[in-house]
Amino acid sequence: MLLCVLVVLLAAWTTATTPVKGPHSPLELALMRGQIEGLDVQFGTYFVTAGRCAGCHGHDSTGYAMVTPEGVDVNVADDWRSSMMGNSGRDPFFEAKIEHEGLVNPAHKDEIEHACLKCHAPLAVYEQQMLGNPPFTMANYDTSVFAHDGVSCLACHAQNPDSAGRFFSGELHFDSARVWGPYTQAQINPSIMEFFVGFTPDQGAHILDGRVCAGCHTLITETTDLDGNFTGGEFTEQATWQEYKNSVFYGTEQNCRSCHLPRIQDSVVLASGYIFLTGQSPFGKHHLAGGNTFMLKLLKEHATALGIPATDIQFDSTIARSQAQLQRAVELLSTVQERTADSLFVDVSLTNRIGHKFPSGYPSRRAFVQVVALKENGDTLFQSGRWDSTYELYGHDAGYEPHHNVITQGDQVQIYEMVMGDVNGNVTTTLHRASFPLKDNRLVPVGFSTSHPSYDTTLIAGLALNDPDFNHDADGVEGNGADIVHYHIATNGYAGPLHVKAKVYYQPVPPLWNQEMFSFHGPRIDSFRTKYENADGTPELVAADSLMDIGLGMNTVQQTVPQVFPNPTRDGVVVIAIPEASKITAFDASGKRAPLRTTRNAQGWRCVLPEEAGVYYLVLTTPRGDRLVRVVRTEP
Repeated sequence: MLLCVLVVLLAAWTTATTPVKGPHSPLELALMRGQIEGLDVQFGTYFVTAGRCAGCHGHDSTGYAMVTPEGVDVNVADDWRSSMMGNSGRDPFFEAKIEHEGLVNPAHKDEIEHACLKCHAPLAVYEQQMLGNPPFTMANYDTSVFAHDGVSCLACHAQNPDSAGRFFSGELHFDSARVWGPYTQAQINPSIMEFFVGFTPDQGAHILDGRVCAGCHTLITETTDLDGNFTGGEFTEQATWQEYKNSVFYGTEQNCRSCHLPRIQDSVVLASGYIFLTGQSPFGKHHLAGGNTFMLKLLKEHATALGIPATDIQFDSTIARSQAQLQRAVELLSTVQERTADSLFVDVSLTNRIGHKFPSGYPSRRAFVQVVALKENGDTLFQSGRWDSTYELYGHDAGYEPHHNVITQGDQVQIYEMVMGDVNGNVTTTLHRASFPLKDNRLVPVGFSTSHPSYDTTLIAGLALNDPDFNHDADGVEGNGADIVHYHIATNGYAGPLHVKAKVYYQPVPPLWNQEMFSFHGPRIDSFRTKYENADGTPELVAADSLMDIGLGMNTVQQTVPQVFPNPTRDGVVVIAIPEASKITAFDASGKRAPLRTTRNAQGWRCVLPEEAGVYYLVLTTPRGDRLVRVVRTEP
């Protein structure tokens, strides 16, 4: 028996320490993997930090592992470290909000902190829980390496596949010995991970179908009254997973992973230092990009003070990917319905193109529509959805802005958001005072139904329920994931041409949301307030469209949307079927002029975008006015 054990151990040692590619011995590599470019390494009884995983799955200086066949570095550690998930344990907005919740409900402070940290610092919370120690709270937070590792590797890859998708509100269940990924043991060499970190890699379907995301992205809180007493009620703070289930995409390949961890078909060697390893395909890039560019920029600006081990270049990559995610989220189309002697009637149609509500997640997030009508001389005739110097919207009603089906005044603005109400029906931004949604008109995904079993956690609330265009087509059929806002623009006797510009913007942390929190003082709140007030809060552009109405006395010209192919483009070349265009000008996502090479062809124009991946806006100059098209250049 002893001989058999010895043979197994020697076999494991031999495989795990096979001569490697590069100048270092296996022993040297093992020692060097103690810290990878600023990522701390900590061993717990059940977990290790991402720095340990990065020893194999981070940047390979020899250029052998974690690169595409063309040599593009796709290592998971560097993509993750500048994401919001990688920094969930260093997020100053989260720290301020958790302090705010404790100040409002001091009797439940520890319970609130523990509940929030389950998702923002899961390894710290569950290491302590699985050891049988007292609940992890903010008292342990500042000195915890595990806490500052945020949602790191094992927070997802160590989740038990039988429990994923069945437990919510941060109630995560972990396998203490297995690490789950997309590949079978026959495809990889499990002895390497077993030898170096003591985990056995295996294949888990929950990694591929999105269930691993469900535990934190469906969050239900207990309601308290204004005196801090639990009412016995519950409030769905976010339900991104349930929104996905209530969509046409559920059960298909179009799931959480397909957008937030986009897969490439390239063959990628998964671990550095082992020349005998073969590449695996497909490979999921760990971009983990959402849409919160505001917080990413703030984190980048204060990375040193916050102790974030990510470079400016890494943050810039994540910010660009997040902008690209946003600009794929909504399809926008504006059309003239009628022009009378005193009014222009414009319909602005928005269609949700993603697998959950837009916006989704934490309830501070909102999107809004801006519509501006300009006269021929450039003077503004009408505007809705402009913001002031604090980045708050002009005309925003006290409390909250209701959902609009028809907009006739400039002080009305269409805002897509969830507004929380307390037990007295007043607006609150304190999560544990939230009792029910006063408003939830966020754009629902295609296929969304009010009769779906998960509708109780994905409610539409407020006036959107009575809007015949909201998630209903022209025949009244539910599930188109769209909304139409009808603008009745008074022309005040002006009969000339009108240029109408429609845009959708996104704000993850708008000013009004912070008012209640900023009325309190504490070290975390005050620190975030200073950072927030010094930050650029310009809303992020999601989509844009424009049209020209040439005025009374002539037939109204309704422009069609030019056909662009392919869009997205990998090589940067697109063909635009619009022969009548005399000029095409390009701008990047920030509005800066971008270089563009253009040539005419039989279909219209052949355009070559800049080499940098991202979203570009092309202004097409035609005899009937300018048209704006959005083109996405993906990474090669």
